[in-house]
Amino acid sequence: MSQIKIKDKTEYKRSIKVASFKKDVRKTKPHKHNNYFEIIYLSNTTGTHTIDLETYPINPPMVFLIRKDQMHCWDITSEPSGYVVIIKKSFVDDSLDLEMKHLFSEISKSTCIYPEDTLVIEQILELMTNEYNSAKQIENNMVLEGMLKALLAKLIHIPKSQREQHQQQSNLFEAFKAHLNQGDKLVNNVGYYANLLNTTPQNLNATCRRENKMSAAEFLSEHIIIEAKRLLIYTDLTVIEVAFSLGFSDNSHFTKYFKRFTGKTPSAFRNNL
Repeated sequence: MSQIKIKDKTEYKRSIKVASFKKDVRKTKPHKHNNYFEIIYLSNTTGTHTIDLETYPINPPMVFLIRKDQMHCWDITSEPSGYVVIIKKSFVDDSLDLEMKHLFSEISKSTCIYPEDTLVIEQILELMTNEYNSAKQIENNMVLEGMLKALLAKLIHIPKSQREQHQQQSNLFEAFKAHLNQGDKLVNNVGYYANLLNTTPQNLNATCRRENKMSAAEFLSEHIIIEAKRLLIYTDLTVIEVAFSLGFSDNSHFTKYFKRFTGKTPSAFRNNL
């Protein structure tokens, strides 16, 4: 396998999809998503869910959040029940509701959530599923957007003053993440991304610390290492090809960089799997 498999479970011309979790899902191969975010609510099942090399036990009721840049796979051992909400980037981009956008930005920082008010959450998801199915080819984004906002608000609780205070910083941080996940070659230089975002490295660094408790350089390094591990585990690219795909022109530099953060060379990391 020379590249990571990318799935697209959305329907043509529809920027959001809501459906019941498929009863026949058991084991899946590691894969990414095609430019969409996935909210998975599980009310009943057993097994594990692996996201970016970390395996989580399934302990319903719970919610998994999967970003398009994340690799994941299922190992389900009993019939699952729940819901799946698939949201294309265009759905959020086209929204005029800034509070909804911020709720979406906040929840995308999480990997799994154990919600409290599951009865209301399940009612919202059922209403969203019915609305989605009744719309058929004519998508009612306004209704689904309102329901999605209610769902996000139930999953996370953010005071309005905090939403307003951090809106601008969140937008910059999300834009930084978006550039890292575009699929082009990564550039190991914070100044490069600060220039793309029309800001200074100092401001980008301060924003990353507020939003993610990491400097911009630390966040960039973590992203590069995670992507390197994905390529080493899930593809048959050579170490030199992996280095080149991550923006390293020199293989020895990539090897030293990888070893500094992981304690192993890329080849040793791959061979010890």
